[in-house]
Amino acid sequence: MNKYLKYGLMSFGGVVVLLAGSVTYVALTFDPNSYKPQIIQAVKDSKQRTLKLDGDIKLFFFPNIGASLGQVSLSEFKSEQEFAAIGEARVSLAFMPLLAKQVVVDEVMVKGVKAQIIKYKDGTSNLDDLLSKSAEPEQAKEASSPIKFDVASVRIDDTEFAYRDEATGAQYSVKDFSLHTGRIANGVPSKIELAAHILANQPKVDIETQLKTTLTFDLDKNIYQVQGLDVQAKGAVLDITDLVVKLGLDADANLGEQNYSAKKFVFTASGLKGKDKFDAKLDAPALSMVKNDIAVDGIALNAQLDAAFGNVVAAMTLPSVKGDMETFKLSNLTLNVDVKQPEQAFKLKLSTPVAANLKTQQFNLSDLVIALNATGDQLPGKSVSSELKGSVQADLGRQSVQANLAGGLLQSQIKAKLGMTNFAAPAIRYDLEIDQFDADLYMPKSDGAKKEKSTEPEQPFDLTALKPLNIEGSLRVGALKAANVKVNQLRVDVKAKDGVVKVAPLSANLYGGSILSDIGVDANKAQPAFAVNAKLNAIEIGPLLKDALDMDFVNGKGSVGINVTTQGNMVSLLKKALNGSLSVNLTDGAVKGINLAKSVREVGKGGDKTQGADAAEKTDFSELKASFKISNGVAHNEDLSMKSPFIRVGGKGDINVGNDSLDYLVKATVTSTTEGQGGKDNVGGLTVPVRVSGLFTDLKFKLEFGSMLADEAKQQAAAAVDAAKQKVSAATDAAKLKAQQEIEAQKAAAKAKAEAELKKGLGGLFK
Repeated sequence: MNKYLKYGLMSFGGVVVLLAGSVTYVALTFDPNSYKPQIIQAVKDSKQRTLKLDGDIKLFFFPNIGASLGQVSLSEFKSEQEFAAIGEARVSLAFMPLLAKQVVVDEVMVKGVKAQIIKYKDGTSNLDDLLSKSAEPEQAKEASSPIKFDVASVRIDDTEFAYRDEATGAQYSVKDFSLHTGRIANGVPSKIELAAHILANQPKVDIETQLKTTLTFDLDKNIYQVQGLDVQAKGAVLDITDLVVKLGLDADANLGEQNYSAKKFVFTASGLKGKDKFDAKLDAPALSMVKNDIAVDGIALNAQLDAAFGNVVAAMTLPSVKGDMETFKLSNLTLNVDVKQPEQAFKLKLSTPVAANLKTQQFNLSDLVIALNATGDQLPGKSVSSELKGSVQADLGRQSVQANLAGGLLQSQIKAKLGMTNFAAPAIRYDLEIDQFDADLYMPKSDGAKKEKSTEPEQPFDLTALKPLNIEGSLRVGALKAANVKVNQLRVDVKAKDGVVKVAPLSANLYGGSILSDIGVDANKAQPAFAVNAKLNAIEIGPLLKDALDMDFVNGKGSVGINVTTQGNMVSLLKKALNGSLSVNLTDGAVKGINLAKSVREVGKGGDKTQGADAAEKTDFSELKASFKISNGVAHNEDLSMKSPFIRVGGKGDINVGNDSLDYLVKATVTSTTEGQGGKDNVGGLTVPVRVSGLFTDLKFKLEFGSMLADEAKQQAAAAVDAAKQKVSAATDAAKLKAQQEIEAQKAAAKAKAEAELKKGLGGLFK
C-alpha cells in the first residue's frame, strides 16, 4: 500500500475518532437544562414576556444532530396570561450534509401547539412586540451558495390557533389541526395529509376538513405539481347545514414560464338550506393557460335543488374556450335547468357565445337564447313553451350591465330593456312592453269553499327592503287579467329611491272607462305612509266590484274620485288611518238588496221593520251622487242624492272602513209622476226612512215606520195650519174687497148727487 495513502487513512481515522470522542464527551457532560434560568431571563429582559420551560431540553448527536423540548409556554406582553404553548417538539438533522451546506432534516415533530392572536380595539395586536425588528448594525453580506434542504417527514398534531377581533367581535379558530408529510425535497413526490376543524362567528362557520395530495416541486426551476388532490369538508356555513363539499384535481404550475394547467377538476357540494336540499357538481376535464393563452375543454356544471317548491336540476357545458390573458371567446355556453314539482315541471335552457376582455372587465353575450318549456295539469293546455332572444353586455370595471330581450314568455310576447349600474348600491332601469298576460292562469285555483276568518293575530308587513332601492322604469301591457280584474292599455311608471316610491302614472282602460292615478309610498317613516289619488271615468261600477271584490250590491256607469292618505304597518291600521275624500257620480244603475219604491207602497201601520238584503230586489236609479269626507277611517256623507222614475232618495251617514261596517239613513219618497230621469220632480206621498247598518258582509235594512208616521203627522199639522191661515187670509181679503166696493159705491153716489145739484143750480142761472 502506498505509504501516503496509509498515513492519510490513519490520519482520517484519528480525526474521526477524535471527533466522535469530542461529540460523546459533549453529549455526556453538557446539560442544556442548566441554562434554563438564563434563557428565561433573557426572554424576560428582551421581550417582557414570561417563558416557561416545564419539560426537559434534550440534545442528541447520534445518529443525527437534534433536540427535543417538553412543555413550553410564553406569556402575553407584560402579563402572566398564556399567549402560546407547545406540548412537545422534536427536530433532528443529518450531520454530514451540513458540511456541504445541505440541510437534511430527518424529522420535524410538533404536538400540542396552542396560540391565540388578539386584535385590540385600537388596532394593535398581541403580536406587535414579537414582530418588531431590533436595530442591528449593518454588516457586509458575503455572497454564498444557496443551502439545499431535504426533510424526511413533518408531523404536527393536536394543534389549535385562535384569532379574536375586539372591535368587530369576530372570532376565528382552527382546532384539531394535523399535518403529516413524507419526504420533502426538490423533485421528490411527497404525500401530504392535512386535517382541521374551522370555526367562525362572522360569518357563521363550523367545518371539518381533510386534504390529501402528492406534492412535487423544483425550487430552482419554480415548478410545482399537485397530483390526486382530494379535499373534503363537511359541516355548516351561514344557514346551510349538512354541507358536504368535495374537490379533486391534478394541477401543474410553472411560474417562470407562466404555464398553468389542471386536469380531472371535479367539484361537488350538497346540503340543506332550511328544509330545502341542494346538490351541485362542476366537472372540467382540462383547463390550461400557457403564458397568455387560455384553453378550456368541456366544462360541465350540474346542480339539483330539492326545495319546498320542487326539485331543480341545472347543467352547464362549455365545449371550448380560447383566448389570452386579456381576451377570450367561448363558442357556446349552455346552461340547462330542470325543475320538477309534484304537479308540474319546468325545463330552462340558456345558450350564448361569450366574448370577454379580462383587462377591461368587459363581457358580451351577443346571441343569447332562453328557452322555457313547462308541463303540468294546472297549466293552460297542460303545456307552455317560450323562447326569448337578445343580448347582454357587462362592463364590470364601470359596474354596468345592459340587456335587450324580445320574444315569447308564458304565452306573451315581450320586449325588455334592462340596465343596472353601481353594483354596491344598484341603480336599476327598465322598459318592459307585453302584448297580453293572464296571470290567473298561473295562480292556484280556488276550491270555492267559504274561508273562515283567521284567528291568527295580524302580522305587520316590513317595507325596509324599499329603502335601498334605486329603480326607475315603465311597464306597458296591452291586455292584462289579474285577480279576475281585466284591464287594457295598462301603463305603470315607477320611481323608487331612498325609501320613497312613486307610481305615476298608473293608467288603464277598464270596464268601459278609464283610470288615471298616482300612488306614493314613504318607507322612511316609523309607520310607512301611503297616498292615493285616482280618477275613474265612465266606469261600469257593477262588473268592476264583482270581478275585483266579488261584491254585487250596486251597478251603474259614471265616475269615482279618490284622494286619500294613510299610514301603518298592518292592513287594519291602514284602514283606520284613512283620511281624505271620495266622490261618486253614477247614472242609469241600481242598488241591489231592496226595492225602495215597493217598500214605500207597502207601508203599513205598526212598528219598525228590519229585513236582510234580498238578492231578487233592487232600486233602479237614473242618477246617484254622493261625496264623502274621510277622517280616521270613517267616511261621512251628507249629500246623497238618488233619482229614479218613481222615487227620490236622499241620505246621510257613515261608512266605517276601519271596522268594515255601515250606518246610513236613507229617506225615500215616491214621486207623483213618472217623469223623473231629468224631468220635473213632482214629489208626493209618504217619505220612508230606511236605515242601512251592519257589517259589509251582513247588511240590514230597517224601515223606520215610527219616524215615518211622526214625519207624516208633522206634515199634516203643518198642512192644517197652512189651510187655516189661507182661510183666514181669504176671509179677510173678501171683507176688505166688499168694504172697498161699498166705499167706492158711496163715493160714486155722492159724486152723482153733487153733479145733479150743481147742474140744477147752474140751470137756474141761465133762465
